[in-house]
Amino acid sequence: MRLSRFAAAGLLALAASSGMAATGANVPTDRPLPLAGPRPDAATVQAWQARKFGLFIHFGLYSQLGGVWDGKRITQGYSEQIQSFAPVPIDQYEALAKRFDPEKFDPDAIVALAKAAGMKFIVLTAKHHDGFAMFHTAQNPYDIVDATPYKRDVVKALADACARARMPFGVYYSTIDWHWMHGQYRPDNDNPITPAQADFNVAQIRELMSHYGSISEVWFDMGMPTPAQSERFARAVHELQPQTMVSGRVWNHQGDFTVMGDNREPDEGMEKPWQSPASMFPETWGYRSWQRRDDLQGKVRENIARLVRVVSAGGNYILNIGPEGDGSVVPYEADVLRGIGAWLKPHGEAIYGTHAAPLGKLGFGYATLGAHTLYLFVEKPPADGVLHLPGVADTRFGQGRVLGDAQARVGGVTVDASGAHVEVAGLDRAGYMPVVAIPFDGALHVRPDAVAPGTDGHLQLAVAQAEHFLNYNGYGYEDPSTVYKLRWHAQAGAGDYTLTVHYRDAHAAAKLDVWVDGHPQALALPAGDGTARLRVSRDPHAFPYAMQVELTPVAPFHKGDRLPAIVEAVELAPLAQPAIPPHGG
Repeated sequence: MRLSRFAAAGLLALAASSGMAATGANVPTDRPLPLAGPRPDAATVQAWQARKFGLFIHFGLYSQLGGVWDGKRITQGYSEQIQSFAPVPIDQYEALAKRFDPEKFDPDAIVALAKAAGMKFIVLTAKHHDGFAMFHTAQNPYDIVDATPYKRDVVKALADACARARMPFGVYYSTIDWHWMHGQYRPDNDNPITPAQADFNVAQIRELMSHYGSISEVWFDMGMPTPAQSERFARAVHELQPQTMVSGRVWNHQGDFTVMGDNREPDEGMEKPWQSPASMFPETWGYRSWQRRDDLQGKVRENIARLVRVVSAGGNYILNIGPEGDGSVVPYEADVLRGIGAWLKPHGEAIYGTHAAPLGKLGFGYATLGAHTLYLFVEKPPADGVLHLPGVADTRFGQGRVLGDAQARVGGVTVDASGAHVEVAGLDRAGYMPVVAIPFDGALHVRPDAVAPGTDGHLQLAVAQAEHFLNYNGYGYEDPSTVYKLRWHAQAGAGDYTLTVHYRDAHAAAKLDVWVDGHPQALALPAGDGTARLRVSRDPHAFPYAMQVELTPVAPFHKGDRLPAIVEAVELAPLAQPAIPPHGG
């Protein structure tokens, strides 16, 4: 079967620590490069990745309705899309602006709540699919300043509050606009973008980039723009604010970070910066007055677990709230955020600025990696009182501790052929998801799970055993992901091998790169179905624990590029070594 997300992340870390080729001028890399155009620099990307946890806010005209139209609960779809799902006649929906007066919207209180939750950035819906701008736009009067009795710019108010608190601030922007398109609803919000609407969008994007201070990210959403339109939207952001991160839902692989599906986490390896967006309730993002809100502690724990899963896989987690129509935060949602913050206060060092740990699936929970500390999140305390870390080798550990708990005890760490083993006691009294922090010297070394050879010394690398790396955020929300890399580890000794790739559906003669222990070679694939072979060599200095085999497009390749054929299997056969003559022969 495919490797877990934890193994995926772990093998990435192992590869990085073992000398894999890095991105740079004239240096081949097995990772996709960004598409052309201005892009945030490496320091910006790293700072964005280090934040880990942020607040999403869905707030707009729809918040007044609370999921109810004409006295009926609208159960289909998210409540922020009630205009489409009820449906609400467009003139009646737009008339809502005349009574939209969110006097209880308190930007400083919202920023303080986000800080109390341990959140490190905020993203607000500047314009959702209904086309109503929560900022003052010159493109039409359908905005909170010109069309409502409130007459204040909500985006500006929150941007200023974030600036005062040194909280990174971003905006959500829908590329479809039912007001501009006169209510042209499509069930999957996959509307094509006309040239005139693209011009309108760019004009509003430029306003947001020009009048609201530093914008940390633009969270584009939905629609089906052409590749040229996606590039234009991203460029409109970067030309005015080069360090602003653009979300993958600008589509056509133009984003600076990948976005998972709503309330989804990846099942495969992730090499690009990524974010998992989550709603407090899966049924809606915007305020729903009749939403069932119970088991507060269960909801707090649910989101702690989701945060830990996402961060342990190397991503960022953004959790949504939906304020009421008067601008107030739902008390239940505020309590959930405070509950997460209470857990993060003693455990935050295991979250912020960490990386996915180079470990496979763990029976007790999850792990993250700091500079010289391994953090173990214990979701299921083991009956034998020992945390098993499969594959760990050749690593010196120091004395561990349980974060925020002086009573729990961490014994010594032993390392044997199967991995490392950590004795723990008292975790049952340490609260939900206790974290064991274990310092180590130098690098953390892990033996990856590796395919064993047959009795003849040949290795059969099945595609089901490979780690799959996928392109997300293609043409639209429903566009399927595509494979850009397959990776195996094999129990192969030093020497030369014949590597055979069995493939099908190569639509034209093509090439792919075969990386063995970090060294690439191009392999030609004739069109159609077939078999291709290449002589490769093991480099145990680069990857001491197992041979690493990867298939990618020919380097340099870019986001969205995919393998040129469907790979069915890979074989490795050792080449016979020449006999060594006896001494003096």
